[in-house]
Amino acid sequence: MTKRRSTPPPLPVAAAVESTTADAPYATLTPDRILDAVESIGLHCDGRLLALNSYENRVYRVGVDDAEPVIAKFYRPGRWSDPAILEEHEFAHELAETEIPLVPPLKNVTGTSLHRIEELRFALYPNRPGRAPELDNPDVLEWIGRFIGRIHGRSETRQFRHRGTLSEARFGVEPVEYLTRSAFIPAELRATYASVAREVLAQIHALFELAGKVRQRRLHGDCHPGNIMWTPAGPHFVDLDDCLMGPAVQDLWMLLAGDRDDMQRQLGDVLAGYDDFCTFDARELVLIEALRTLRIVHYAAWLARRWTDPAFPLHFPWFNSQRYWQDHILSLREQQAAMQEPPLFDPR
Repeated sequence: MTKRRSTPPPLPVAAAVESTTADAPYATLTPDRILDAVESIGLHCDGRLLALNSYENRVYRVGVDDAEPVIAKFYRPGRWSDPAILEEHEFAHELAETEIPLVPPLKNVTGTSLHRIEELRFALYPNRPGRAPELDNPDVLEWIGRFIGRIHGRSETRQFRHRGTLSEARFGVEPVEYLTRSAFIPAELRATYASVAREVLAQIHALFELAGKVRQRRLHGDCHPGNIMWTPAGPHFVDLDDCLMGPAVQDLWMLLAGDRDDMQRQLGDVLAGYDDFCTFDARELVLIEALRTLRIVHYAAWLARRWTDPAFPLHFPWFNSQRYWQDHILSLREQQAAMQEPPLFDPR
């Protein structure tokens, strides 16, 4: 029985506005500037500052006098347009107002959620900690499925205008073209990578053709377990930074891991909750391995695009190495085999 790869590491999806000269984009973001930014909208910081795990943006927990800490998120310069960020914020508030447990950005007294300190844009969020969900627990998966179903049920009422759409071209073809033009892939592996990538993209295209014209809806976009915080009251969702239009299964497949039998059981548990609030189109099941492959392809291109940011060589020292590209090509070959297998079946 074929063993599936687990979900690739969390990553941002393709940007709506991509900077090509983003060398050291946060070089001026000193602790004093972070505190000044938070205080510029009327809060009084107590000096406590903790950097949180984030590479695409910069995120900090900031202590506030006589109040709960806030989370300050500084957006990567040049990545998203202001309308795209505000559309993300509006989606978050729309969900929160319907009592869906998603953490929206705070608004100031004028109702503004996107702020600026010189060249940097930022938003503040309430601090809503939690632990990782226990995805081996069927009740937890069903509970998460219910809330994703509620998100998707609400998301059908409108469409994004500025966030873009999950597509083969944007998440597969363009990243492959970028990598083949770059100097990151070792010369002795270039031909192999190009050949395997072409075959993989052809398989992805065939699976999208097989799925047909599935409904496009507003998605969380990056609904991996790290973006689901579990508390005694249940799950809440964070980080809509990658929200976009796409098929519903994009927000489901990252909850599935293990071999085929494991994923089939997990899918049944998730859909048991999802179907309480939204109807899932089983035709989308053929896209699971295609979407997993697109994520693997895009992850490599994301690292390459961000390599001039000093944080990336520091935290991903293995990326720019022959071993990385050998393993990456192996991952793509494994996905070739996975995409040839029958899709998971609808357990309902």
